[in-house]
Amino acid sequence: MRIAKVIGKVTLSRSVPEFQGAVLKLAVPMMLSDIDNDHTPLDDLLVVYDELGAGNDTYIAMSEGGEAAQPFYPDNKPVDAYNAAILDTVDIRYRHTK
Repeated sequence: MRIAKVIGKVTLSRSVPEFQGAVLKLAVPMMLSDIDNDHTPLDDLLVVYDELGAGNDTYIAMSEGGEAAQPFYPDNKPVDAYNAAILDTVDIRYRHTK
């Protein structure tokens, strides 16, 4: 599971039946340094299945790959990334050592 930031939504004009009524968001996986410096990189965008209603600029806990489809078991959905949680706060406390 990774932390990602929601930066937009995805609208489909046509889709497979399994996506009927689905809400899809555009998200960016975040590194610790990105969160710490309030920087949003735009080089690795992902489409995330979102049943929780995350808004723009919200941090989410995102699962990917086979784990992303587990919430739908036993049904099959063609999902690569899933919003597992909306993160209210992300508190970074670490000590830099050389």
